[in-house]
Amino acid sequence: MTALRGWGRAAGPILRPRPLVHSRVVHSRVVAAATAASCLVHLWLVAGSHHGLWLNLLMLAMVGVCLPCAVHIWRDGRAGSLRQVMACGLAMAVLHAALLLGGDAAGSGAAGHSHGAAALPAAGAAGSADGSAAGGLLAIVAMEITTALLAATLLARLRRRVIA
Repeated sequence: MTALRGWGRAAGPILRPRPLVHSRVVHSRVVAAATAASCLVHLWLVAGSHHGLWLNLLMLAMVGVCLPCAVHIWRDGRAGSLRQVMACGLAMAVLHAALLLGGDAAGSGAAGHSHGAAALPAAGAAGSADGSAAGGLLAIVAMEITTALLAATLLARLRRRVIA
């Protein structure tokens, strides 16, 4: 039996091809894509002047912070960039939740904040203007929390790789 074991192939363990894309790279690209998508949505909202001046400036600042991080995460998944995306994602989720609950400067709550009708047209068909604005803000809060969670899990994976 041992004479046939090496017959027709090189001796040693069977080498299996490595996967073309490692899961960490895919995870990094998903985080970068989610961050870039959030930046594009906010740029679109600024360009459409859907908000007041202070919110437009705040969104531009967020894009200025998050877009370079998306590029760094896409390239090599830097820990500092992941921390910054987590912080911005959570801050934006809190800000959007405050707007949803009526904490905006005009005091009009979700009814005066027009994310729902502009960003998610399917939500507008389902109900009133108030309901669609609230639904749009809830979708954005969910997107920001998801982006922060994806960044946090990738950061944990990077830490585990360094420790191991």
